[in-house]
Amino acid sequence: MTTRARQFLMLAGLFGAGGVALGAFCAHALAGVFSAEPARQATYETAVLYHLVHAAALAGAAFAVEAAPNRWTRFSGVLLALGIVLFSGSLYLLSVFGLRLMGAVAPLGGAALIAGWGALMVGAWRGNR
Repeated sequence: MTTRARQFLMLAGLFGAGGVALGAFCAHALAGVFSAEPARQATYETAVLYHLVHAAALAGAAFAVEAAPNRWTRFSGVLLALGIVLFSGSLYLLSVFGLRLMGAVAPLGGAALIAGWGALMVGAWRGNR
C-alpha cells in the first residue's frame, strides 16, 4: 500500500472515530445546550452526518489511490479531508459556540467536499496514468 493511501486510511479512521464521538457528545452532553435552540442542534447533527459520510468517502479515496494511482485520486483525498475540517468543523463551532463567522466558512468546506468527489470521478476516469 502506498504512503498516500495509508495516510488517507489513517485519516479516515481518525475522522470516523471523531465523528462517532462528537455525535455521542451531542446526544448526551449538549442536550441542555440545544434545548433552547433546536436549530443549533440540527446544525450540529448536519455536521456529524457530513463528517461521517465523508470519513467513509476518504477511506474510498485511499483505495482509489491504489486502484487508479494518479494526481486526481491523490488530490481527492486531500480535498475530502480539508472539506471535513472546514465544513463540519465550522458547523460544530457555529452550533456549539454561536460563532456566526463560521457560517461563512461552511460553504468553503462544502466546495472542497464537492471538489473532492469531482477529483475522485476524474481520477477514476483517467485510470492508472
